[in-house]
Amino acid sequence: MKLVVGCDLDEFRRYQRNSGIHEYLKSVGVTDVVFGELGPIEEAHIERDPSHLIVWKEGSEIIGHVIWHEERVDGFRLQGEEEVRMVLERLLGEKRDFVELHTVWLEEKHRGKGYGKKFFEFFENFAKKRGFDSIVYYTGNPAAIDICRKRGYKEDILSYPEKERWHVFYLSLKQNC
Repeated sequence: MKLVVGCDLDEFRRYQRNSGIHEYLKSVGVTDVVFGELGPIEEAHIERDPSHLIVWKEGSEIIGHVIWHEERVDGFRLQGEEEVRMVLERLLGEKRDFVELHTVWLEEKHRGKGYGKKFFEFFENFAKKRGFDSIVYYTGNPAAIDICRKRGYKEDILSYPEKERWHVFYLSLKQNC
């Protein structure tokens, strides 16, 4: 398995149409996705900077992906985002800027092989080398929760979506220098 920063967008779209991510999102109550399609927010991040897409590959096959972007605590000011902003303020304190792991997905048949741990090690170093000093990640996945706890991420909880409690994790990369 290797992690590849950037990916041909057409290749990624073909992979995504067959991935299990959309079924998972629907199962946890996220309904604003179009099955098999890359969302406009995700596409904008990737088009602006192709390094915002990182894929897991085995040989030439994409087996998972990550979409990340820069974010600010005060970027969560719309109606319905109040809880997110409050959780981020508790976790980050006075810190306002961070890198958000927007989407992290590994196909189910490739889980349990240590790829998640390798990804977080890779991404923390990647973000640090690019000059970022903090990471935020939202998840309800038990394996991802375990990885973040073991890596020393601070943790809080969001009360939505309804079918799954989302954990919010924060890591200061300055602590790990």
